[in-house]
Amino acid sequence: MFDEDIIIPEIEDGSAQYEHFRCVVDAGQVPVRIDKYLFERMVHSSRNRIQSAAEAGYIQVGGSPVKSNYKVRPGDVITLMLDVPKHDSTIYPEDIPLDIVYEDDILMVVNKPAGMVVHPGAGNFSGTLINAVAWHMRDVPTFDPNSPEVGLVHRIDKDTSGLLVIAKTPEAKTSLGKQFFVHDTHRIYNCLVWGHFDTDEGRIEGNITRDPKNRLRMTVTAPDSGIGKDAVTHWRVIEKFGYVTFIECRLETGRTHQIRAHMKHIGHPLFGDETYGGTEILRGERSSTYKAFINNCFKVCPRQALHAKTLGFVHPQTGEEMHFDSPLPDDMSQLLDKWRALIH
Repeated sequence: MFDEDIIIPEIEDGSAQYEHFRCVVDAGQVPVRIDKYLFERMVHSSRNRIQSAAEAGYIQVGGSPVKSNYKVRPGDVITLMLDVPKHDSTIYPEDIPLDIVYEDDILMVVNKPAGMVVHPGAGNFSGTLINAVAWHMRDVPTFDPNSPEVGLVHRIDKDTSGLLVIAKTPEAKTSLGKQFFVHDTHRIYNCLVWGHFDTDEGRIEGNITRDPKNRLRMTVTAPDSGIGKDAVTHWRVIEKFGYVTFIECRLETGRTHQIRAHMKHIGHPLFGDETYGGTEILRGERSSTYKAFINNCFKVCPRQALHAKTLGFVHPQTGEEMHFDSPLPDDMSQLLDKWRALIH
């Protein structure tokens, strides 16, 4: 990933260059300036920084430097080459406890706790879920945690708890990856959101794209806007608390921050979701007693109240329909109990 803190130096003839970022342009991509294309994908970079890198010759397509106005084409291999080595991103086994829900020779399903990053990245190079998986699989010679052909099939956010499937073989990852790509998996999340719903269920359709005002946040655009990736979320009310509502969300697609962005878009940010405004008191009284209650709720569950509860897919080897369910973690259970006590 292109780091904001990297100062783009002058290129010296003959100096060594190191790859810091690589991506392959999708087959259906329409022509667009490369600085705009990369701005959508390099979370920690501004467009000016990307343009500076291009002008310095650091952004390459097919191994050759290109300028900011280069129009990307399907199949282009884009790299960011700098003359400083990249941080060592090798995944090393770490003895971290895993909550394994299911395991066989080709896959495993784990229940990730809130607060754990799933994969090493900027600012989190150890202590991740995949470091724990590498330790668990340390005596399996065919499993290489640094190979993209095995490992995580999908991801959930650091502060989201719940179920993930991990592939132990390339064949399993290919099969599971296709199921996620064509939306054949079954994924249900539980979450507490701000506000009251007039109906008991609904459907949200809106493209998900990077928010230009906040690179760490996603935003929603119209389905026919041509901006972002299509996304559909189905929601259903489970329990009403007046000022907040406990709901179930079923994903038809699986985009970055999909539930968080979609619920924000319809005026119901997730409770405790700082990135999307959920740590403000958005509904309820102005009394000091109520404010103290809400602050206590934030202390009980100091994260977005979102849990990946259900995961279903077809086993790549046996063809069996697999279905897994995980209980709400303690912090969300305690949060719901506080709201139940308030209204009764």
